[in-house]
Amino acid sequence: MRGGKKTHKTNADSGLPKGKDDPSSPCSANSYSLQRDHKEEDENGTQNVETPVDLKHILTTLNSVVESLKALTNAVEEMRAENRDFQHRLNEGEQRIGILEEELEKEKKHNAALDSKITALAQRLDDQENGARRNHLRILGFPEQREKGKPIQFLQEVLPKLVGLADGTQLEVERAHRTLTPRPKAGQRPRPFIVKFLRFQDKETIIRKAREREALEWEGNKILIFPDLSKELQEKRRRFLDVKKQLREKEVKYGLFYPATLKIFLGGK
Repeated sequence: MRGGKKTHKTNADSGLPKGKDDPSSPCSANSYSLQRDHKEEDENGTQNVETPVDLKHILTTLNSVVESLKALTNAVEEMRAENRDFQHRLNEGEQRIGILEEELEKEKKHNAALDSKITALAQRLDDQENGARRNHLRILGFPEQREKGKPIQFLQEVLPKLVGLADGTQLEVERAHRTLTPRPKAGQRPRPFIVKFLRFQDKETIIRKAREREALEWEGNKILIFPDLSKELQEKRRRFLDVKKQLREKEVKYGLFYPATLKIFLGGK
């Protein structure tokens, strides 16, 4: 019957290829799968477009790091080379210092030996100088011009009475003169006499008598008599000045003997 019969359109009737739109058909399933794969490929394709950019950035960074490491390595190698050079120079310096220290030690010993020899020679020279002055006296206090150009005759007349020698004692004076300093002005201290006796005994007698009298005075002038010694020996004897002063204050007898020996007499000994 025409009115009650349903009609079904088929793919052939619709003009479409069979199975193209029907998911249940094998062709439709394959088509859907292809569409899905194509979509995934599009998505993956987008990701693949971004991947080379990231890799380029990473490679650039790595190259920069590598260059930095190369520069750092070169710097380290330079530092090592400089350190080796410094160590080499340091070793050379230590060797030179060691050699110089040895030479310095030798020079110190050599100088010490020379100092010892110089000291010994100076002492010997000083002894010889004082030996040459063993007959000399230094007399202070006589006013200028009193000798009237004849110092030997003046002292031969004055000294025996001054120190209390026996009447008629004749002192044999070999040489006498004032010290060779400029003549003092009025009011200044007069120059001392340097007197050389012919005999050592005469010089010792005058020294002994002068010590016995303690204070010597001539025409109101205080006279002092000392051995004529070198400056070095005078300095050695001058070190006893404070001790001698204390001994005098305590009325203790003492004697300063050649070359520079202080003897104290207690109880007559």
